[in-house]
Amino acid sequence: MSELIGLFRELGAPDPESWARSQFREGIQQLARFSFLKGAWRGVVQEGDTGWIEREVELYQKKPNEVGAGAGRAILRLLDLRADTEDVTELVRTMQWQTLFHVCAVVDSATDDYANPRHPDEHWHLVLHGDLEQCRFDRAQVGGLHESVLETDPTGREMRPRPES
Repeated sequence: MSELIGLFRELGAPDPESWARSQFREGIQQLARFSFLKGAWRGVVQEGDTGWIEREVELYQKKPNEVGAGAGRAILRLLDLRADTEDVTELVRTMQWQTLFHVCAVVDSATDDYANPRHPDEHWHLVLHGDLEQCRFDRAQVGGLHESVLETDPTGREMRPRPES
């Protein structure tokens, strides 16, 4: 168990002993769980980081019709209204967290929002495995979800900015 505690400590887990104890005693894959969440959080703007604002504005100024460039335009408008960059960062960070939470809830089957109506007993799961060659699946894999995010944008604009009115 001391090796497991060391791994949690190395990953920066708060209370590594508790995470390791839970995995050891309860058989919960806490290391996999923590590792996934740590990686997922890398996609969320860090608290107090306002450098992303400049990057978004620069993208908009260079390529105003690029995918996602509407964020830079909106930030410029907020800054023109004297919005504080820390407040903008907090807003974005909170919304990113809500999205991360929702995605994790879907993966955990904690919500039925995306259940298959023809097969309601099917649920999403995150699976950790080491050797792809050894894996066998009872059902067809659903892959490439990220590749379809833009093409399923309800506006049909694939996350490009709303046209100026």
